[in-house]
Amino acid sequence: MLQKRQSMTINRNDKSTSISTQLDSLIPASKISTLTQGMFVGAVSDNFDERIEQKIFHSEIVVDNENVVAETKAYKKIPEILSFVDENGEDKMKTEIEANYRQVKQDIVLIIESELERIKNDPDLKHLVQET
Repeated sequence: MLQKRQSMTINRNDKSTSISTQLDSLIPASKISTLTQGMFVGAVSDNFDERIEQKIFHSEIVVDNENVVAETKAYKKIPEILSFVDENGEDKMKTEIEANYRQVKQDIVLIIESELERIKNDPDLKHLVQET
């Protein structure tokens, strides 16, 4: 997110004024690059009827490493529901996905054809289909 910054320079010698406008990051990269793991920065916006004074923030996620290690040890292995490996040890997942994709396309074509036929044969709906 960028914020607009303007600066004005007035030169007394030739009585000229110059206005410069720049877009700066709302939260500078230098601020973000110095953060350690678990730190985060952000900015929030408010509503007209709900003003927020502190819109830019940085915080830290505090991790209880002992609890995380204990929780990780209690994880159960996700069971394999379907294997794409055939009896020769070859992974057939890509082939299965392509076959499923072709079958879905074929099913869609059949649905469209049967619905068009149904509409053509219905006296109340046949005006919706143009004869070619």
